[in-house]
Amino acid sequence: MGKVGRVLAVTLLLLVGTTGRAGADDNPSPWTGSWEAAPSGTSPAVPGAAFRNVVHLSLGGSAVRVQISNRFGSVPLRLGAVTVALRHGHGPDAVPGSMRIATFRGAGTAVVPEGQDLVSDPVPLVVPAAADLLVTVETPDDSGPATFHRVALQTSYLAPAGGGRAADEAGAAYTRTTDHWYYVTGVDVRGDAHGSVVAFGDSLTDGNGSSTDTNHRWPDRLAERLRSLRFGVLNAGISGNRLLADSTGGPGALNRLDADAVARSDVRTLVVLEGINDIKGTPDATDPGDFVRAYRTIVARAHARGIRVVGATLTPDGGYSGYTEAREAVRQQVNALIRSGQVFDAYVDFDAVVRDPELPERIRPAYDPGDHLHFNDAGMSALAAAVPLADLF
Repeated sequence: MGKVGRVLAVTLLLLVGTTGRAGADDNPSPWTGSWEAAPSGTSPAVPGAAFRNVVHLSLGGSAVRVQISNRFGSVPLRLGAVTVALRHGHGPDAVPGSMRIATFRGAGTAVVPEGQDLVSDPVPLVVPAAADLLVTVETPDDSGPATFHRVALQTSYLAPAGGGRAADEAGAAYTRTTDHWYYVTGVDVRGDAHGSVVAFGDSLTDGNGSSTDTNHRWPDRLAERLRSLRFGVLNAGISGNRLLADSTGGPGALNRLDADAVARSDVRTLVVLEGINDIKGTPDATDPGDFVRAYRTIVARAHARGIRVVGATLTPDGGYSGYTEAREAVRQQVNALIRSGQVFDAYVDFDAVVRDPELPERIRPAYDPGDHLHFNDAGMSALAAAVPLADLF
């Protein structure tokens, strides 16, 4: 489908509104992904504590459901209580009257087997788009290593051991802060949305370099552009993640693709920005063909679920400690293959947007937070603005 056709398709989606989606199944799921944090590893458990995670929704709806993960746990995770509420102000307080108990098959407690995720029952709570939601997880026992998302760039809160604090509207008991998200890895909303877009990648997508507590990652900025079209955006970025291998940034792209991307609720499109860690990592990847084969595997697996895939060119890292001219040559070859149009359904040229015209192996100084690899808030906005919306659908 050409760009004109895709623009018409998006327009048709808007006209369809709440009566259904163009080309949708007869009985489409009422759930759409509104927020995600891909699990990236574990942290020591805090038995008896309540973790009050602050998550920023892309879409609103008339109800929510949350995904709790024990994916990297070594023993079953017992949930003493899970609650959701709208956030009041900028701390751990809930909007009065918005606190809800999340249940699992009708029960207020649950056990998540090691290596698995668990999705709650529907929670009746009207949530606006771009709202901050408090997802509080109380763990009464020592359930071993706690599955978490390391680089949240969001302040969340912890009520130390004592128990019974998950349903507190006032946040007075939440005396500790954390910059990780614990256990919660997804929030779906029920409403008249048209689907979600998953941003799949590494630290560049995770948001490293952008300001904490501002939601200035490029997927957040893309969500702002898509909000009027009723599409959600899910951030499946993991700092340190690699395309071709597992790493300290969690399972490699192919190993986590299903759980973190194509199996999420009502996904219509993936935007893939992944590979720079393979080029600059140890051992480094030197064969552009390996990248193309991995990208095509992602595309094939996404297509099997009816999901479109947009690839992004790899952005510069000149000046970063891992940079060499040989690695730069690999990056240029990979980008040339992406630009050929033979790998993805469409591509967005992030490299062209952020590179310094005078030194194209480097990021523009205005977008560089100082490490010559990641992007500051201005750079994140530039990436989001570069995504052609017509190529997403």
